[in-house]
Amino acid sequence: LDYGQRHAAELAARPRILAQLKADFPDWAGRLGEDHLLPLDLLKAIGGSALTDDMKIEMGAEGLPTSFVPGRNILFLTAAAALGYRRGIANLVGGMCETDFSGYPDCRNETIQTTARALSLGGDRTVTVHTPLMWIDKAATWALAQELGGDKLLQIIVEETVTFYEGERVQRNDWGYGCG
Repeated sequence: LDYGQRHAAELAARPRILAQLKADFPDWAGRLGEDHLLPLDLLKAIGGSALTDDMKIEMGAEGLPTSFVPGRNILFLTAAAALGYRRGIANLVGGMCETDFSGYPDCRNETIQTTARALSLGGDRTVTVHTPLMWIDKAATWALAQELGGDKLLQIIVEETVTFYEGERVQRNDWGYGCG
């Protein structure tokens, strides 16, 4: 999903990650399915966030970080559900986490489950949003990745993902790229 974010590192890595996952985990290839990039640059047009505009990431006046993009996860789930509808897919998976979420209201379980209910009503079929990270911390997230794909999957995560909103790929840490 391209929402006009400030950094393009995550989008640039997508083809490499998918190719590597399909090569290293051939049993997953069929389940990963076809890749489909949806342009959601209306969030950039709305603006007002450090993720879409040239702003400093800091605590905002509303008590949320300036990196908060109002409705972002709701929009992502809506777009994914619409594409899923066309493809016969009713199970969506999101990486939202209420354990470590900076207070973003659209990462809360209640928001996600309410969105799933609205998507179900709007599509006249049950849409389920799975959030396997919702109630676990970063250590448990790493353990889950290790359990699912072992060292190969951890290596893909370390080498191909970015944990910093600026998209920095300069500083390589034991756990991957980011500001530390």
